[in-house]
Formats: sequence, structure tokens, C-alpha cells
Amino acid sequence: MTTFDKREEGFEAAYALDEAIRFRALARRNKMLGLWAAEKLGLTEDDAQAYAKEVVVADLAEQGDEDVFRKLRGDFDAKGVEVSDHQIRRNMDEFLAQAIQAIRAEG
Repeated sequence: MTTFDKREEGFEAAYALDEAIRFRALARRNKMLGLWAAEKLGLTEDDAQAYAKEVVVADLAEQGDEDVFRKLRGDFDAKGVEVSDHQIRRNMDEFLAQAIQAIRAEG
């Protein structure tokens, strides 16, 4: 195996690890986002946990964050909860950063 092959293999391994972390971080972010939204929606603890799972599943509908955003926006609108699009997107970004940090801290 040449030095180039070893470098390529190393980059591939690093990419795979980054993608695994990102997948776990997105799922964790979506759960935190769901719990935050559930509080805004006035859900009980049990209902909040179930709602958080719905948000995690909603992210599987399509690639990117728009499916999660649409779910939250639709649920807030349906319940008449005043939360701006900016606040939703800001929380999405903040919770993702927290999730990545927590996963990296776990090792």
C-alpha cells in the first residue's frame, strides 16, 4: 500500500466518523427540538416524549432540515402558538451545536 493509499484510507475513515457523528447529532438535536416545541405547545411529559419522537421521525421524510421545520411550523400554527420562523431555525442551529459538542465529549 502506498502512502497515497494510506492517506486516502485515513480520509475515508475520518469522513465516515464525521457522518456517523452528524447522524447521531441530528437525531439528538431533533429530540431536543421536539422537547422544546412540546413545552411551547403545552404538552404533558409523556406527550412531550412522544412528540419528540415524532420530530425525530419527521426528519427522515427528506434530506435537509426543511421537513423538521415544516412539522414544527405547522404544529405551532395549528395550536396558535406564537413562535417566529427565526426562533425555530435559531433553536435548530443551537441544539445541533449542543448535540455535536455532547457527542464529542462522550468520546
